[in-house]
Amino acid sequence: MKCVLGFDGGGTKTECVVLNESGTILARGRGPASNPTRIGVPAALSALTETFNAAVSSTRISFEVIAVCAGLAGTGRPENHDQALHFLKNKFPDAIVDVRTDLDLVLPAMPEGPAMVLVCGTGSAAIGRDAAGASKREGGLGPENSDQGSTYDIGRAAILASRSEAGSAPAEELSRQILRHLGLSNWAEVDCKSAANADSVYPRAFPVVVAAADANNPLAQSLLLAAAEKLASLAHRLAQSMNVGQREIPVAWPAAPSAALVFSIRPLTTNCAGSCLTAS
Repeated sequence: MKCVLGFDGGGTKTECVVLNESGTILARGRGPASNPTRIGVPAALSALTETFNAAVSSTRISFEVIAVCAGLAGTGRPENHDQALHFLKNKFPDAIVDVRTDLDLVLPAMPEGPAMVLVCGTGSAAIGRDAAGASKREGGLGPENSDQGSTYDIGRAAILASRSEAGSAPAEELSRQILRHLGLSNWAEVDCKSAANADSVYPRAFPVVVAAADANNPLAQSLLLAAAEKLASLAHRLAQSMNVGQREIPVAWPAAPSAALVFSIRPLTTNCAGSCLTAS
């Protein structure tokens, strides 16, 4: 059966869907992270293969791949894009292959005219379309230069705050919860693990912060509010570059990591560069 593959890859996981020519989803697969900026190109390409295999092994249908669209975080860098494109063309030699960033997958789904998408996962970024149809972007450059307000950023901030405010009841409780969730005994073990692979530590601490905030831990609540302010600032910079003025435009948070974070962001994005961003 002729089919089309769609990949959505980021710093935490990769998903693959198999569709027939009419757009019906026939199979799905899930695999590890595939952001080459964070894990390296070989590991990212291996993740694509693993995810594809997971998808096709979930059904007995025999597929003939005629087209591939891969939205992969980290492929905004030309060298990463070119290697991913070369890999997929070799793997599916008879297919039309398109590689783009994961951000580029979302914007076409927005209403016509100026619009903005705020993405917050392992990393963070904002992408928008101005009145002339040109795409604008802020963030998404990795943890060293951006990713403010991401799950990575929140987890790292939570660990730092828990350690720096040791002795306070909220910090002590958050520390116990983070260490328990990570399966580690002390901060020295956290330091060792994060030095080897920071992505295996900081994003994993994020759900602990959300749960603690829901339980009224003031430290966790302040961390989420700080992250929301960073994401609102990201949206503000993008709105300025889009020159939307007083015009009301839609903004979406696809696959938001938590309702609590969206609830915190919402009031902060109601007046970005004089524009009103309506949540969707």
